[in-house]
Amino acid sequence: MGDIGTAVERLANIMQRLRAPGGCPWDREQDLKSLRPYLIEEAYEVLEEMDRVSEGGPWGPLAEELGDLLFQIVFHSQLASEQQQFDLAKVANAIADKLERRHPHVFGEAASAGTEQVLQNWAKLKADERKLKHGHAGSVLDGVPKDAPALQRAERLTEKASRIGFDWPDVSGVKDKLQEELGELDEAMASKDKAAMEHELGDVFFALANLARHLGIAPEDAMRAANRRFTSRFHVVEKGLEAQGVPFGEASLDQMNALWDQAKAAEKAAK
Repeated sequence: MGDIGTAVERLANIMQRLRAPGGCPWDREQDLKSLRPYLIEEAYEVLEEMDRVSEGGPWGPLAEELGDLLFQIVFHSQLASEQQQFDLAKVANAIADKLERRHPHVFGEAASAGTEQVLQNWAKLKADERKLKHGHAGSVLDGVPKDAPALQRAERLTEKASRIGFDWPDVSGVKDKLQEELGELDEAMASKDKAAMEHELGDVFFALANLARHLGIAPEDAMRAANRRFTSRFHVVEKGLEAQGVPFGEASLDQMNALWDQAKAAEKAAK
């Protein structure tokens, strides 16, 4: 597989040279703010390749995209190093220390009864860390990024709350809650109050994210897959209309639905 330390050191040295006098003008112009969109973009490109691998695709492209994401971490670390704040070694050691500290059942003397116990212990350890760092334990919800995609954040918020017992004992309670929220959305729709509709629709999405968590499904992944299916099927609809000689924008809903059903049937037959 290769020497990990040598490979990472090579990457760090390349980054230093790119930022040094006589290096790359573009790299030398960047700062924390300008790099934000690239970090997010690279993370999403990694997700796309993860989806392809999970569907039977090759692993090679995932390695390339992970490299692009790693470069962003190295870049940010280099910026910090130039300000005498921290370097890549400190970043790596910080997460290594954290992993050892939060896995006493692996690196220490603690025993573990299973995944649920591990998650509960994790929540307690994080609370202890916050108390040591800030003087108070804070909230169990701390650490869920406010800028995360909304469905993903909803899933993580409910998962965090579940670690201290705030959760439905089984999926039936979650389904009942979803039905309750749908009923409240119906009432809001009947009132034609847009603010009320937005409020209740948000509660429905939140309940759906919680249901996904109980089913062991990441709602963001499920939504991305649904978006891919819609895109693929709609492209079939567009090609079908073109083949039928239907002018752009003049197809009837029945024509499009017929082609949509054909696309769905073709997907099912291919499985």
